Amino acid sequence: MTLRLIFVRHGLSSFNKEGRIQGRNDLSTLTKEGQSQAEAAGKTLSAIPIDEIYSSPLQRASETTKIIIKYLRSKVQATYTDELLEVDLGPWSGLTKSDLKNLYPEKLAIWEKEPKELSIKRADGIEFQPIKELFFQAENFLKSLFKANGNSNKTILIVAHNAILRCLILKLINEPSKGFRRIKLDNTSISICNIDFNNWVDRQVQIQCLNNIAHLQRTLPKKGGKKRIILVRHGETDWNKQGRFQGQIDIPLNQNGREQARAASEFLKDVCIQKAFSSSLSRPKETAEIILKEHPGIEISLKDNLKEIGHGKWEGKLETEIKSDWSDLLETWKISPEKVQMPEGENINEVSSRSITGWIEVCKSLKNDETALVVAHDAVNKTILCHLLGLTPSEIWMIKQGNGGITVIDLSEKKGHPDQITCLNITSHLGGIIDSTAAGAL
Repeated sequence: MTLRLIFVRHGLSSFNKEGRIQGRNDLSTLTKEGQSQAEAAGKTLSAIPIDEIYSSPLQRASETTKIIIKYLRSKVQATYTDELLEVDLGPWSGLTKSDLKNLYPEKLAIWEKEPKELSIKRADGIEFQPIKELFFQAENFLKSLFKANGNSNKTILIVAHNAILRCLILKLINEPSKGFRRIKLDNTSISICNIDFNNWVDRQVQIQCLNNIAHLQRTLPKKGGKKRIILVRHGETDWNKQGRFQGQIDIPLNQNGREQARAASEFLKDVCIQKAFSSSLSRPKETAEIILKEHPGIEISLKDNLKEIGHGKWEGKLETEIKSDWSDLLETWKISPEKVQMPEGENINEVSSRSITGWIEVCKSLKNDETALVVAHDAVNKTILCHLLGLTPSEIWMIKQGNGGITVIDLSEKKGHPDQITCLNITSHLGGIIDSTAAGAL
């Protein structure tokens, strides 16, 4: 069975605006801006048939849910559940970050570096670990959701809070190390995961997008550090459309691919870009050139280590053709890509190694406040994103990269802190919140 889970964080609240920690208390309400954000999210989601809605009962989330429901085509009643309550931060609720620096400086340092290790005391003096408890809460909610929907294909909307939504998404992808700080979720951001499953253990998860705020303003989330990289997959080719394995054969963009690149260029035109890098193959290079027409004067540095995976004897072939000669190997590729050595080609670990080397080279080239454009390929982008999410190359199928899709990474300024995926696979500029780009081979 397949579930599409759409995660929406509540709109801007009074505590958000004041810079106060909300936690599990219910003192914070939606601001007028938060209400407008919820309306924008509702209008965007109105194009999608929603089968079920689950929401946190806290008023900042429940009001967001009620506003969104007004715009949905399918009139579904929301189920309000305590399993979607925000993290319990006990005595921290209502405090500002400045308050925390003065009152709990050591605890704040743990919270910022590895929230899962934070322990605080409740009013009764009992010590507890709020994020570990929240991960347990998230797993319970997801297991009950899977159990209730074991015989159906549904689209389910989940409206809740920053921390619990991060825990839900991270639980779906097996809770990678330091995962809580690896992703970002803005107010009324939309994130989508597709799940094929028979049961909780055997689930196959694909993150279709993370932290999409294009419905609020056609721009990117606020910069989270001094250095930013905009990672884009090249536009469509005829072989993408046909489902033909391209690999390192130098197939050019088709007309739709050029239109996708122009749409990405328009989406990114107001973003300050100082540097640009591309795979040395023509399809990402042309994509980069089209995007940079709105940013004249920037030279593109070509990098061989960002070339697509070498499929060897599979290159130029359709999946049906590969199946006739390498049926078992193709099936293994779809399930356990790390076990596959492409005939006279590469394996995914080799691709990951060179892609991450290229990524590190790009990162090291950036100076403070610089933003770089990087245009590459499906497998290359996926291995880089697995690395950034704390996943292994074997988990590339957990990540969607649409042709012309935009991903943003803000580089960490603090030693030991992971870089943050600020948004992933944004394709709103191509026609909607759901990625409808070609599902062709790599």
